[in-house]
Amino acid sequence: MLATACAPGGRLAELPSPDPGAYRLGSGDVVRLITVGDDSLTGEFRVSDSGEIALPMLGSMHAAGLTPDSLAVEVRDALVKANLYTAPSVSVEITTYRPIFVLGEVSKPGQYPYQPGMTMVTAAAVAGGFTYRAIQDYASIVRTSGGVAVEGKAMRQSFIQPGDVITIYERRF
Repeated sequence: MLATACAPGGRLAELPSPDPGAYRLGSGDVVRLITVGDDSLTGEFRVSDSGEIALPMLGSMHAAGLTPDSLAVEVRDALVKANLYTAPSVSVEITTYRPIFVLGEVSKPGQYPYQPGMTMVTAAAVAGGFTYRAIQDYASIVRTSGGVAVEGKAMRQSFIQPGDVITIYERRF
């Protein structure tokens, strides 16, 4: 137990599990907006650094922090309010999530695409696996939520989120 407290990252508090609710959009996500019967409002749109998406005929709409379903409702309501449609059918799906970043004692540190259901150990596997010097039981994750970056410890089975920065520590012994 004493060795764990002295190990790199050993004193970090465990990062809380991601909210099990619906995924919330953030800067860098790409969404596919489908408006039935209108090809000009159907396409892929990237959430900008300011959290907006630019839609034809509607202009910029805030998307960051919304779920895909709530964004679809916002777009539908904006189309009705603009008198473009009376009862539009709109759906939103995520085509590309924000990437994750894996640093430290992995074979190929770098930026990687996020896939739903990824854990700390699957992120390390995507980055080429642990090096022989790696601490494999836990890692550090820096996660930004609501504009605040928080660092915590993640165990092997801990789920990660898009945008997470994962650091795999080096053993001292």
